[in-house]
Amino acid sequence: MADVPKTPLLDQVQTPADMVGMSDVQLAQLADELRAETIHSVSQTGGHFGAGLGVVEMTVALHAVFDAPKDKIIWDVSHQCYPHKILTGRRDRMKTIRQQDGLSGFTKRSESPFDPFGAAHSSTSISAALGFAVARDLGGAPETGIGDAIAIIGDGAISGGMAYEALNNAGHLGKRLIVILNDNEMSIAPPVGAMSSYLSRLYAGDPFQELKSAAKGAVSLLPEPFREGAKRAKDMVKHMTVGGTLFEELGFSYLGPIDGHDMQQLLDVLRTVKDRATGPILIHAITKKGKGYAPAETARDGGHATGKFNPVTGEVAKATSNAPSYTSVFSDALMKHAAQDSRICAVTAAMPDGTGLKAFMERYTSRCFDVGIAEQHAVTFAAGLAAGGMRPFCAIYSTFLQRGYDQVVHDVAIQRLPVRFAIDRAGLVGADGATHAGSYDIGFMTNLPGMVVMAAADEAELTRMVATAAAYDDGPIAFRFPRGEGVGVDIPAQAAPLEIGKGRIIKEGARVAILSFGTRLSEVMRACENLEAKGITPTVADARFAKPLDREMILSLAANHEALITVEEGAVGGFGSHVMQLLSDEGAMDAGLKVRSMVLPDTFIDQASPAAMYQIAGLSAADIEAKVLGVLDVAVVGKRA
Repeated sequence: MADVPKTPLLDQVQTPADMVGMSDVQLAQLADELRAETIHSVSQTGGHFGAGLGVVEMTVALHAVFDAPKDKIIWDVSHQCYPHKILTGRRDRMKTIRQQDGLSGFTKRSESPFDPFGAAHSSTSISAALGFAVARDLGGAPETGIGDAIAIIGDGAISGGMAYEALNNAGHLGKRLIVILNDNEMSIAPPVGAMSSYLSRLYAGDPFQELKSAAKGAVSLLPEPFREGAKRAKDMVKHMTVGGTLFEELGFSYLGPIDGHDMQQLLDVLRTVKDRATGPILIHAITKKGKGYAPAETARDGGHATGKFNPVTGEVAKATSNAPSYTSVFSDALMKHAAQDSRICAVTAAMPDGTGLKAFMERYTSRCFDVGIAEQHAVTFAAGLAAGGMRPFCAIYSTFLQRGYDQVVHDVAIQRLPVRFAIDRAGLVGADGATHAGSYDIGFMTNLPGMVVMAAADEAELTRMVATAAAYDDGPIAFRFPRGEGVGVDIPAQAAPLEIGKGRIIKEGARVAILSFGTRLSEVMRACENLEAKGITPTVADARFAKPLDREMILSLAANHEALITVEEGAVGGFGSHVMQLLSDEGAMDAGLKVRSMVLPDTFIDQASPAAMYQIAGLSAADIEAKVLGVLDVAVVGKRA
């Protein structure tokens, strides 16, 4: 591994206040050192990477010009914030990032006063910054005061509809608000760089009202070879939705595009905005994801996220895999069905890699749609596809599907349209923590009339659920599966569809029945091994369906056992609650049946390994064993049934 980088200026910075008095040349050097430190830090821990490298100069410039934490700097999506954390007193804890009891991989209000707002989901920063700006003008936080509100929205977050709702409202209110569009996805030709350099000098030297007239004459001042390119760039900016015309129509003063890696441009523009802005301002900065680290710059995703790696070579340490990931199993199964059925298509919201649709997109280009960070649109688009006779699979992480819930209800469920929801990252996900946990989809999907909801116990079951969804045309259907690798079972070459609403008995036993929904089944079986050593042999069943429930199986379990325990990787109000409702309605508990539900606790669980998170949640094999012993009145020290 490479030596620790030499960072003489960065070593002097514990908080942004230590940057006061640094010259512009020193600030540029500080940015170079901060980039080297970010690379070194992430190489040891892994984590989100490319977006942070792309905003190193911007991070330094913002903290040099503005007065955080009084000025509210909001990163969106906040996986851009690693350099920000290093500059704001957390450098010595960066080795703990995304680990249990360590730093979050996102901004987090409880972690630092320099993190005024958490933004682990995208497109929220402008709304939050506008809230701070209005609170400032209404006299909020009288003990400290609120200064400027600055939203840095990047890494595709501007494509989210919520960002435009906020822009519209901010333009209407006319409050002093600073939005920086960190544009790291557009391809901008070199002549625009010449134009932006000229405009940035104007921003630093002339009143805002003179900018438009000055800019009109800028093209004529460029060298002849640049003029045509600059004119095309100006026309593009004028007519495309990312250009100044749209933002100005929404009530913003638009500045840019500027070079987001040119420290002098950034400092000049930010200082001018700080001194002269009276209303909402949008600064359009062009950056490169992964800037300054060749392996990240050349990666297809800009080095978005990585495991531990060698900072010299960029080689990532590969974990040994014992089984295929659930995501890849879903992808392979869907590809097989798509080969046989031309009506099968797929929709994702900016996550073709994460949801396993990359290969599908390459093979079936005309049938795969990445709609950007727009989950609401993704769901209704899929509904339209279904209404038009297609068989759409809408592949969205559980945590992001929450953002499209109104559309799931209104546009899909009420109309009984056969949209297939492939819900990845179900349950606790590890290093991304509470913001990305798939804790609530069981509850919010099973509450909808006509919705079929499945959860795979292993990778073979997942292939059968993909087949079930592909064949089901009677209404919406959903299946959930976790992040990570499967349990290592054989996967059938031709998976047959399941009978809707039918579970399976895994193991016959006596006294207590354990009814599992999802991949906790493997933990249930581990618990049973320990229980059998104590002379207790539970019956074990895999529900497969949370809706419709297998009424016959559940009522039989209730009638033939003293106790029934449900286990799921979701919050209260989900599978266990529906089982309880069934048992109550049927009077199954009148004869003294003991019923217990094992669910995620009523708290947000911070990042750790998935196994550690499930231990914290009380859903490990040991917890299941203790629950069985407790419900059977077998004393267990330190455990409660």
